Amino acid sequence: MATAAIPFISAKEDLPSPLTSASELLPLFDGTTRLYLAYHCPYAQRPWITRNCKGLQDKIKVVAIDLADSPAWYKEKVYPANKVPALEHNNQVKGESLDLVKYIDSNFDGPALLPDDSAKKQFAEELLTFSDAFNSAFFSCLRSKGHVSDEAAAAVDKIEAALGKFSDGPFFLGQFSLVDVAYLPFIERFQIFYHGIKNDDIAKGRPNLYKFIEEVNKIDAYTQTKLEPQFLLAQMKEKFGIA
Repeated sequence: MATAAIPFISAKEDLPSPLTSASELLPLFDGTTRLYLAYHCPYAQRPWITRNCKGLQDKIKVVAIDLADSPAWYKEKVYPANKVPALEHNNQVKGESLDLVKYIDSNFDGPALLPDDSAKKQFAEELLTFSDAFNSAFFSCLRSKGHVSDEAAAAVDKIEAALGKFSDGPFFLGQFSLVDVAYLPFIERFQIFYHGIKNDDIAKGRPNLYKFIEEVNKIDAYTQTKLEPQFLLAQMKEKFGIA
């Protein structure tokens, strides 16, 4: 799948085409820092946004993988877990998206993406821990027929409340942080999927979430990683067998 076939909303860097089973092995551990990702993967979008927020486009090279036809050497020589994202840095390869966003923030130059305030740090850890449950509630609801489940509604209500905890900005910790990076790819997709599949607007009646979505879409580091909503919706419908 060529990069041109992937409908980015506002990509401003020259992104590479995804590597396939026919692609040659990269020169691993040659001093280049590489972020392995799939353009449509929300988990991979997390460290990608982090990289962009810290202005590391010249220091961390994006390497796209075609997950439907990935190179055998990716599992054999790069990342045995054979998934994305993964980060090649200092002769090691690390994975797991939440670990990677923290690693990139701590080990590279650029604006700090976690505040020094102890109360905000503690709340950040609580929200990062909850993110898996949040995602699970929504994906489970997408798989079921009918309206939005009580579990999914409760999850988004918790997010609405969390976004109102600090008054110094529209984001989870007031100012934009790694917590926003962690939730952004999923809130983006759930808004698209629930509108297109459940005919439901997750931001309706939730002013904090509405403002959050409005404000994050002014951040280039995020919008440059976004794909066209109809492309993502078509992918999700195919994945779940929805006509």
